[in-house]
Amino acid sequence: MRISEIDVTRIAHGEASRERDAVVIEEPLEIRVDDRPISVTLRTPGDDFDLAAGFLFTESIVRESNDVESIRHWASPNVVRVGLRDGVRVDWQRLQRHFYSTSSCGVCGKTSIDAIRVFTSPLASRAQLAAEAIVRMPDTLRAQQTTFDATGGIHAAGIFDANGTLLRAREDVGRHNAVDKVIGSFFREGVALDDRVLVVSGRASFEIVQKAVVARLAALVAVGAPSSLAIELAKEMNLALYGFVREGRLNVY
Repeated sequence: MRISEIDVTRIAHGEASRERDAVVIEEPLEIRVDDRPISVTLRTPGDDFDLAAGFLFTESIVRESNDVESIRHWASPNVVRVGLRDGVRVDWQRLQRHFYSTSSCGVCGKTSIDAIRVFTSPLASRAQLAAEAIVRMPDTLRAQQTTFDATGGIHAAGIFDANGTLLRAREDVGRHNAVDKVIGSFFREGVALDDRVLVVSGRASFEIVQKAVVARLAALVAVGAPSSLAIELAKEMNLALYGFVREGRLNVY
């Protein structure tokens, strides 16, 4: 259940009325690796296993889908425990940067910019995408945002092929969580995302560019604006970055 019904007073043109309204649910999720707590994120319940797997992958805590032996809830629906395969090594010292994320910021609590930047290599080549395909992607994603239709308060992320076909979408109150959910769903299946395109319903932040690069996606398409640091990282890592993609327009960064 992603939606809660509440009583609300609506005021329009000086007239007040009591009505029922739908709001998106936001609850904390603790992600554990074996017996160690790694992160707490405020998320919309649902696709929690994809979220945990995607987070561990895009933060380079695990590298391959077969590094993960099991994923399950642990004593609570708001705790997910990821069990690693024997022999998988985790750099616990690096994780002392103290992951803590909220629905508005996926990198809050990381102690420095150096700790934020995940070690990975630039992409081999830029994606060659037709503008006609790019400008259709946000509308296609928007058509899948059923929880947004009900609440107006949730982000979405989708994976597309280069022709503009939507392969999978996820929603979450946190934009970075939506990205981790959709990437994590492919990661758990062992499916590589080379030559695929990540589309997000909001802005393109540094952390989302970072996650796209780690997942080896070819391009990132955002309805909103990119930040200066997002543009800098995209150029450094050879990620095709498109912003303000709406109403038939786009910016190429």
